[in-house]
Amino acid sequence: QMRLVESGGGLVQAGGSLRLSCEASGRTFSTQVMGWFRQHPGKERLFVATISKLGTTTYYADSAKGRFTISRDNAKNTLYLQMNSLKPEGTAVYYCAASPYEGIPTEARQYEYWGQGTQVTVSS
Repeated sequence: QMRLVESGGGLVQAGGSLRLSCEASGRTFSTQVMGWFRQHPGKERLFVATISKLGTTTYYADSAKGRFTISRDNAKNTLYLQMNSLKPEGTAVYYCAASPYEGIPTEARQYEYWGQGTQVTVSS
């Protein structure tokens, strides 16, 4: 089992920044590929970014490229998502997730463990 707890969400104006954190416990953090997803009300969860077990490889959705940075600190069992130049369409619940898959998992079904989510609201 693995427990994931997100934090750092909140209300920010368009153009602003937020840094999300995801603290992991249980299963060894460094054995998991980690990812961020977001979900708009009534919609499916959408891939945002993923990072390899040692943090050497990252991959982003087109909507996140150039504005978001995913990182991890395996010594602290923590995943991060730095979000800059936020847009109103970025308003969503953001989830961190852990995947046992190798490679670059971009689909929700490839992730085994999920956090409870943190709300990000971007005002225009």
